[in-house]
Amino acid sequence: MPPFQALRDRVRDVPDFPSPGVLFRDLTPLLADPRAFDACIEALAAPWSAAGIDVVCGIEARGFIFGAALARRLEAGFVPLRKPGKLPPPVVEVEYALEYGADRLQAAAGALQGHRRVLLVDDVLATGGTLAAACRLVERLGAGIAGAAVVIEIESLAGRTRWPCDTPLHAVLRY
Repeated sequence: MPPFQALRDRVRDVPDFPSPGVLFRDLTPLLADPRAFDACIEALAAPWSAAGIDVVCGIEARGFIFGAALARRLEAGFVPLRKPGKLPPPVVEVEYALEYGADRLQAAAGALQGHRRVLLVDDVLATGGTLAAACRLVERLGAGIAGAAVVIEIESLAGRTRWPCDTPLHAVLRY
């Protein structure tokens, strides 16, 4: 059996969502299965268990789910990285390019004060723009990046090539 086949079996393929030609990888079945969810968190944590992670930063929105559970597993704090208008001021933000337009990512000012080892977490690495923006945001907040972890990497979209940090980027499943 290929590595992590039990997790792969809990990822539902949804063709033509959210637009024609896109194959969406739905993690809802994995989240609904307590054994699969636990195994996923263990797989996310494995490379980082001895890394001395201070804080896990989860990227809105599904990164919150995996990030909070991973923070608990690593005995680290959790800081959400949010879309605009979701956090009270003061905030620090970065803007990043999307395929059609731009978006912003924010964190509470001072949320990472004194933290040297931050782990970024998201559900999927696709084109890499959001994860790259999260790296810049954490650096702007004065914290150090230990690395990043994602549940799924869509290799054909080459998002890993946009990872701007000189630290590890770990994916549990690759498609």
